[in-house]
Amino acid sequence: MKKIAAIISIYRPGSHADVIIGKWLRAFPTDAGMLPPRTEIASIYLDQVFDDDMGCAIAKAFGVPVYQSIPGALCLGGKELAVDGVLLIGEHGDYPFNEKDQQLYPRRHFMEQITGVMASSGRSVPVFNDKHLSWRWDDAKWMADRAAELHAPFMAGSSLVVCWRSPFLEHDLDTPLREAVAVGFSGLDIYGFHTLEVLQCMVERRAGGESGVKAVTCLEGQAVWDEAAKGAWWRELAEAACTPVATKPAGTMEEHCDNPALFLVEYGDGFRGAVLMLNGYLTELAYAARNEDNSIDSTWFRCQGHGAEKGAYAHFSYLSLNAEEMFLTGKPQYPVERTLLTSGVLEAALTSRHEGHVRVETPWLEFSYRSYDTLRWRPLGDEPTGACLEAFPPEGMK
Repeated sequence: MKKIAAIISIYRPGSHADVIIGKWLRAFPTDAGMLPPRTEIASIYLDQVFDDDMGCAIAKAFGVPVYQSIPGALCLGGKELAVDGVLLIGEHGDYPFNEKDQQLYPRRHFMEQITGVMASSGRSVPVFNDKHLSWRWDDAKWMADRAAELHAPFMAGSSLVVCWRSPFLEHDLDTPLREAVAVGFSGLDIYGFHTLEVLQCMVERRAGGESGVKAVTCLEGQAVWDEAAKGAWWRELAEAACTPVATKPAGTMEEHCDNPALFLVEYGDGFRGAVLMLNGYLTELAYAARNEDNSIDSTWFRCQGHGAEKGAYAHFSYLSLNAEEMFLTGKPQYPVERTLLTSGVLEAALTSRHEGHVRVETPWLEFSYRSYDTLRWRPLGDEPTGACLEAFPPEGMK
């Protein structure tokens, strides 16, 4: 069985390490049942350990060694790379924020050490990076470039791209789209990224494939509604996106959301997209697009664990299964360029906000890529079913 090193910022209850590694050590709850892991967590590195840490106890219970350094975890205590894949989970922890309200997670620092061990060992292995690559474009680009330089298969991104969709919607490749809106909630850094990934995983499948982004603008407050009235973005698409969401309250967006935020995304091929953040109105994510024939398609990106739905956070099962598929095959299941682009768009949006909601031109984000043809590990139903609804961890397992 292939050995995986888990490089973790912090492992506390409810953290990304908890909802990813906990499944890897036991089983992956899915609609089709509990799927046993096909790879094993062979080592763990914990960057921060506080009073609420659960990583050390979990590691002891499952016989996984915890190393004091990233090279130690990758080399299993030796001097050369001794694992077959790396999980980089640099989410959550006591890290500072900058003036743009970005949390400065050390993902590039982790990646530098991971790729350093590969380079000195003369052997590369696949790496999965949880969430966006970095808070800073230069670091995100470096991470992708360094992986490519070492021929290390590389995936990254949000669990939202493999959650349930109600009704299920995925555009066929080369669908002629006119514009699209993704709607989300919570902080602009932490969930602005998730909502950008929802937008991007859909619109990258438009006619001609992805062309990159030429400019980004962030708006807040009344300006969001004023610009909608001027036609700068599409209120009817936002309404259509929210229509399937069963957990939203009665009433209008304005009645529940005191301070909306909007990212306007201008693509290199003339396509336009928007991310609308509606704290107080939604606790879910949703999407809608207008097609060339003026029809509108919409869907609720339905996680397990938000709103009224609690459970095993099984969307992280599907995220992990795609990462594991790369560890086994050496082939990323979807392009890392998606997350490279969303990382850059998020930074540009927060720069726009910090500089007074100005339009930020982004020529460095004008790069192209193509979406996948098919994706093996994903839910196709409207809502979690089967083992996703069972108590986790299952009885009888550690």
